[in-house]
Amino acid sequence: MILSVNQITKTFGDVCVLSDISFHLNEQEKAAVVGVNGAGKSTLLKIMTGQLPADSGQVVFAKDTTVGYLEQHQTFDGKGTVYEEILSIKENVLRMEERMRELEVAMSGAQGEELTALGAEYSRISHQFTLENGFAYRSQVTGILKGLGFSEEDYNRPMSVLSGGQKTRVALARLLVSEPDLLLLDEPTNHLDINSISWLETFLLNYRGAVLVVSHDRYFMNRIVTKVVEISHTHAQMYLGNYDAFSEKKALLRESLRKQYMNQQAEIAHQREVIEKLRSFNREKSIRRAESREKMLEKMEVMEKPEDYDPTMRLTLTPSVLSGNDVLTITNLSKAFGANALFRDVNLTIHRGEHVAIIGDNGTGKTTLLKIIRGILEADSGSIREGSRVSIGYYDQEQQNFNPEKTVFDELHDDYPLLDNTKIRSTLAAFLFTGDQVFKQVKELSGGERGRLSLAKLILSPCNVLLLDEPTNHLDIPSREILEDALALYTGTLIYVSHDRYFVNRTATRILELVNRQFIDYLGTYDEYLEKRELLHRLAFGEETAVIAKKQITESKQDWQNRKEEQARQRKQQNRIAKLEEQISKWEEEISMIDKEMLSPENCTNSSALSRLSSEKDDLEARIMEAMEEWETLSSES
Repeated sequence: MILSVNQITKTFGDVCVLSDISFHLNEQEKAAVVGVNGAGKSTLLKIMTGQLPADSGQVVFAKDTTVGYLEQHQTFDGKGTVYEEILSIKENVLRMEERMRELEVAMSGAQGEELTALGAEYSRISHQFTLENGFAYRSQVTGILKGLGFSEEDYNRPMSVLSGGQKTRVALARLLVSEPDLLLLDEPTNHLDINSISWLETFLLNYRGAVLVVSHDRYFMNRIVTKVVEISHTHAQMYLGNYDAFSEKKALLRESLRKQYMNQQAEIAHQREVIEKLRSFNREKSIRRAESREKMLEKMEVMEKPEDYDPTMRLTLTPSVLSGNDVLTITNLSKAFGANALFRDVNLTIHRGEHVAIIGDNGTGKTTLLKIIRGILEADSGSIREGSRVSIGYYDQEQQNFNPEKTVFDELHDDYPLLDNTKIRSTLAAFLFTGDQVFKQVKELSGGERGRLSLAKLILSPCNVLLLDEPTNHLDIPSREILEDALALYTGTLIYVSHDRYFVNRTATRILELVNRQFIDYLGTYDEYLEKRELLHRLAFGEETAVIAKKQITESKQDWQNRKEEQARQRKQQNRIAKLEEQISKWEEEISMIDKEMLSPENCTNSSALSRLSSEKDDLEARIMEAMEEWETLSSES
């Protein structure tokens, strides 16, 4: 066991956030912490890392465990470049490498005892350098940077000019390079595109240490975790399996608790009816029986009503006007910013009722296409023709037109005065505005809250074509599921950009992947697209380009597989060395015992006993010699 969390409790003022939180993590285990926004997930990680004190309970790490922690929001500012910032993690290896170069120069002109001494120091440092993967650390650093979406041009960019998301990726790269025994990751897939998330999944699957991740990315959790810890209403419940297994088990548990609660409530109501009936008889015996039943009710341990999202809370999206069949016709569309060409000669037709997901790496032009369709940006060439009766609604977290003095409730009510209060409140609840939060003024909202309010307004609009840019950002999992259910049944046309593969897989009927300035067009779900991706790349770009694309996708995986195999070989070798040392020590103890037996009064004059003991001693010494030869060979290779 590498981590044990025991009965952690934390309050802020009068608000209890965590109550008796307990779970454990084994070596090399990958686990996730899930819960609604505000459940206390990040607070728990900060308690585990010592950034916050717990009111009670304790966090225990295995002896000598090294811990790496990725915060959700990064504030650090490195002084050097991106590459220098990552390389600084390998400072010890860099010093060893520098010393080895100095020794090589010194040995070239040394002789005699001086050469022997220098050679001994070089051998010692070289051995440690090998153990710390010194001969491959530069390829390790570049492999991680590439995997997380940094181009070679980014390596020399100063840290001071990076965005918050880029700094978070640098922080993640630093952690992965440092290779701690336990990784604590708070929303690591934020700011990563789909290919980078896929790379990170492969990296963590092969990671030799343990991983505890806070995430809303269900596809990511499905791939890497084997345990889920859910924080709900201040308490924690542990489930074995990936996210889908957790979701299924939780649904069964929730339904079981609901049935138990309803059955108990029905039994209580029945008993009260019987009691009232017995009292109505107004006889001594019936009154005594009524009193007996009342005492039984008083002793009954009444279940609390299961708390969860209201299962009846659903969003229903129905366009008020039906558009024509051809919603958008895009012809020879091109866009570039200076010398950076995003896409060229794009030709697409979007039909009524299609749910189109636009995917691809960061910075390739996905959001730009949405803005051109909406008329926010102009194309360099080409045209977009809207079909008949098309009404477009656009969601962009940066384009929010609110009255700062209005309340959250009034923002929706004033735009949709014909909707009743129940519809408005249920819609706001689906986007995490509950209770008194609906009466907060817009000027008091955070950026994420404004994004959720903007999305709620768009969902209620009468538009029949929805353009959405990263609609699941700032939503917790239950809210994402509510939005997914609504969009999956949406009869209008949906075009969106998203890195949430679970969301894409549930809602998209068509995939557009922007690669090499072209759109790969596929009718089907995301999972189906992944199965055909290599073939589609080959058809679109030709065999050579497809091979290059595949190589880029698999190169880092192969690097890490080779590294994993090398680490496994080294661990096996070190385990064998330790076993040999233990066995040699054991045999030497047995020889000492034999020597004592040979000197004992009953054996020292017994030739038969002395012959037997001497033979056993010779056999043990032969084994020791053989083991020491193997030990010496392995020690030289390690």
